[in-house]
Amino acid sequence: MTNSRIYTSQAARRVAATFAAIALFAPAAMAQDDHVLIESDAFTYEPGPGSLAEGAEYQVLYGDPGGKGVFAMRLKLPDGFHIAPHHHGQPEIVTVISGRFRVGMGEEANHDAATALEPGGFFAYPPGMAHYAYADGETVIQLNSTGPWTITYVRDEDDPRTQ
Repeated sequence: MTNSRIYTSQAARRVAATFAAIALFAPAAMAQDDHVLIESDAFTYEPGPGSLAEGAEYQVLYGDPGGKGVFAMRLKLPDGFHIAPHHHGQPEIVTVISGRFRVGMGEEANHDAATALEPGGFFAYPPGMAHYAYADGETVIQLNSTGPWTITYVRDEDDPRTQ
């Protein structure tokens, strides 16, 4: 039997909020046959994650970034948000949902040299590839990968977890 979670209009927002709280505070990896259906207005963003500077918001849509297996999450970034040069231990697979997301490769960030991706834009970087990003206007991206998810900043002083 396949487990199913369906989030619908206003009446189910309370259910969605409960699932979101469970996912944030006691995440459990979902079986591959689990089914998730989330209407666009049925989830809310939470502050964080702690690996990004203040102002970022996120919501895990599927899976558990801290556990093993596939996950999907959305990040909402305010205008001017910058993610300093960093790399990941797993592939980073990103689709721009709204706004403009500038991405560049390398250990030195350069806003003007970064490629501007509009809604529908996509990139996939392999583990270990140094890159950086900027949000031009409020921007929402969807990040898909496998856990456990890690982010390692090129310079320790850029890591918000150490400040």
